[in-house]
Amino acid sequence: MTDYFLQELEQMEREGLRRHTEAWPASGSRIGLADGRILLNFSANDYLGLAQDPHVVRRAMQAIERWGCGASASRLMCGTLELHEELEAALAQLVGGESALVFSSGFGMNVGVVAALAGRGDIIFADRLSHASLIDGARLSGAEVKRFAHNDAAGLARLVESTPCRGRRLIVTESVFSMDGDLAPLTGLRTLAARHQALLLVDEAHAIGIWGRGGGVCRQLGETAQPDIVAGTLGKALGSLGGFVVCSAACREFLVNRARSFIYATALPPPCLGAALGAIERIAQEPDMGERLLERARTFHGLLAAEGLRPPEFRSQIIPVPVGKNDMALELARRLRERGLLMTAVRPPTVPRGTARLRLSVTLAHEPSDLQWAAEQIGQAARELVLI
Repeated sequence: MTDYFLQELEQMEREGLRRHTEAWPASGSRIGLADGRILLNFSANDYLGLAQDPHVVRRAMQAIERWGCGASASRLMCGTLELHEELEAALAQLVGGESALVFSSGFGMNVGVVAALAGRGDIIFADRLSHASLIDGARLSGAEVKRFAHNDAAGLARLVESTPCRGRRLIVTESVFSMDGDLAPLTGLRTLAARHQALLLVDEAHAIGIWGRGGGVCRQLGETAQPDIVAGTLGKALGSLGGFVVCSAACREFLVNRARSFIYATALPPPCLGAALGAIERIAQEPDMGERLLERARTFHGLLAAEGLRPPEFRSQIIPVPVGKNDMALELARRLRERGLLMTAVRPPTVPRGTARLRLSVTLAHEPSDLQWAAEQIGQAARELVLI
């Protein structure tokens, strides 16, 4: 079997698809290296800079001091702490829903929830660019899976109307897409779901904490875009770890009994719970943090365009810089690291073939001067490679 692994790795290397882990000496927007250099980090999802926020850190430490480092069991054994229910109440209030349920990981949450909501005889309609965890959950469910063209509400309507279904229908999408940074047509999807009595699940992983005074895009748009289930993560703008859903009380109890990634996983540990609560408290103190972030990202988008780069139309704090070929994306990322910028090359299968890119995350920890300098460096490196 060793030969098989080596052959596969060699093939990945030839195609520019082989990946490696890399241990960093620190996290955050600036990473100090052993040789004294500083890397300005545009690859992290700590959008509001809360993972390093003193209040968030203090809340995590307080949780450790009271509850210890681990929950010791799954939620249904004896792992549900009062802190879990405190966080669930805070998340439901933040998003504007009836109830919330916290999971040990965002990926596991999506897999378990989608697989619980649909099964044999049902149909799942998923945006073609939905996160891998949503697609894995759909495949695991045993339901028929139909992928619709990205953000094409009209195409989805035709697909739903032309596909007979004896069971339930479930529509799955993201609100802010993780690799393109664009937004789903949520109002149209809500209308379509209501017309066909379909459940609508919206993954707000990249929107929680930023839109809707922290409650996400659906919260900002109001009733016209309200899904049946909002899925979110604690591991991005909230600076912690874990996943959650906000839904009706009946749906919550259903998932407690059916979502395998909830039933069989050790409960989220106290420091993660405390940190997430601290992040929600910080957003309540400064509810305009998301608006400030988006304005900063809009500025950066304009600076990139001024350098001759061609980012897609501005939509969010996620700004892709299209490259195309895997090897060119890797070389651009390498040259930028030499200049002091950490900008990871994203390649298939994370993105479709032929669409390799740099995926840039703007955060509140990036100062305006950082953005100006970074745009200049990207422009210079891209010109050296004749990409612009």
